[in-house]
Amino acid sequence: MVLRLVRLLRDVPDTEAASGVPVWTVGDVGAHLAGVHFAYSAGFLDRSLDWDALLPPDSGSFSERIAAVNAPSIGLFDGEERTRIGEFIGERSEKFLRVTEGLAPDTPVNAPWLGKDPSLTLAATGLMLSESLVHGLDIARGAGLPWTIGPDEARLVLGQSMPTMMPLGLDADRARGVSISLDLVIKGGPRLAVVVGNGAATVTRDAPSRPYDCRITAEPVAFLLVSFRRMPVWKAIASGRMRAGGRRPWLAMRLGELIDSP
Repeated sequence: MVLRLVRLLRDVPDTEAASGVPVWTVGDVGAHLAGVHFAYSAGFLDRSLDWDALLPPDSGSFSERIAAVNAPSIGLFDGEERTRIGEFIGERSEKFLRVTEGLAPDTPVNAPWLGKDPSLTLAATGLMLSESLVHGLDIARGAGLPWTIGPDEARLVLGQSMPTMMPLGLDADRARGVSISLDLVIKGGPRLAVVVGNGAATVTRDAPSRPYDCRITAEPVAFLLVSFRRMPVWKAIASGRMRAGGRRPWLAMRLGELIDSP
């Protein structure tokens, strides 16, 4: 996937073209992706990095903190430097894979940009893959170039990162007083139990059978795109790529309201 992303960035004809992300150009999205790969690899390669100097002092909500970090990320590369973003991402990804090779999925990861003390493990770095896949689509749409997200890639992202990222993205204010349980069935796997209660959320992969308020069945790519606000949920439903069932199927719509996308 990284090689595809590097090739895509090399083939971009105009980095100033509008991308699939409002306000950001194609070059801005590429610079942001470079920041993503730098951040995750730095968590293993440069433990001495002073994150407090780079991050806002007030953590705020998940979405506010992500927005505060995203804004300066597009300035990491500017002008002619943007012509080598692909090479930078390739180098950083190669180092990340080399350093993490053989490590257990539950190895702790230093990721302070996600919060002051998030419970993040190596498995959750599937978010780096999701950022690459989704933002690759944003770049391709703006540049008029082909880009595909395979179902196996989407399944890997959903199974690796969602159990950590969905609880982090819970909007505590909206979740106050809410108590719901959802059985999230991704075709071909994984299967996730999403439980919201007492202002917190838990997401468990392959949880023991239990009664649920609602069951969501979705194709992996469709759910990934809906989760990242790249596809309207009505379009996924209308095309038969996502459906809700169970005793309270209308609660499926609450998931997107309660959990912010990264």
